[in-house]
Amino acid sequence: MLADRKKRTFYSEWAYVLGVLTLAIGTALMERADFGMSMVVAPAYLIHLKVSQYLPWYSFGISEYFFQAFLIIVLSIVLRRMKLGYLFSFVTAVIYGTILDLSMTAIGYLSFSGILARVVFFVVGILFCSMGVSFLFHTYISPEAYELVVKEVTSKYKKNITKVKTIYDCTSCLVGILLSFLFFGLWHFQGVNVGTVITAIVNGWLIGRFGKFWESHYNFRDGLKWRQFFEK
Repeated sequence: MLADRKKRTFYSEWAYVLGVLTLAIGTALMERADFGMSMVVAPAYLIHLKVSQYLPWYSFGISEYFFQAFLIIVLSIVLRRMKLGYLFSFVTAVIYGTILDLSMTAIGYLSFSGILARVVFFVVGILFCSMGVSFLFHTYISPEAYELVVKEVTSKYKKNITKVKTIYDCTSCLVGILLSFLFFGLWHFQGVNVGTVITAIVNGWLIGRFGKFWESHYNFRDGLKWRQFFEK
């Protein structure tokens, strides 16, 4: 109890805002690094690369919320239920996709080049993405479909969230590799590379470490009375 009193209050609504922002910026940094996208977003990124060859307006952000809409539908079918929170998860995907496109445009103006800059972008991108997901795991507001799937499966089957996240990440990595082969051929990797594999291995662990850090320093509380709406 004494330890809890020393912790500062962190409102879960701010966790949502910071989660979406850091996740979008981290994804944009990884795209600029060009070592391979996060395994979670790799499928949507590869679809973007392929479709944008024919439809130039089909941005990475747009591909994200179309792909996430598909995941939400699959989740609802598998769990045999539909919540209002699932619908707002699509709203989150649209917000995230918009910020992602803006972040990619802004980062595109940076003049840094060379392997060192790419490594820095990649490392910072991984850290931002892991931090963003960790924030989204500490809010009641519906996260992106990727995090929603992990949270709902964890809740439904009473599993460890870090382990479920790692399994989901590795599965997404494999899907990304298969799409790369399908769209661009066996010897032309696009969107997935060594960075994708590294992220698949360390992402779940990093999210867990960030979560433990937040929980050791902050008490997450609701600032608004909206939780019941998202849990319906």
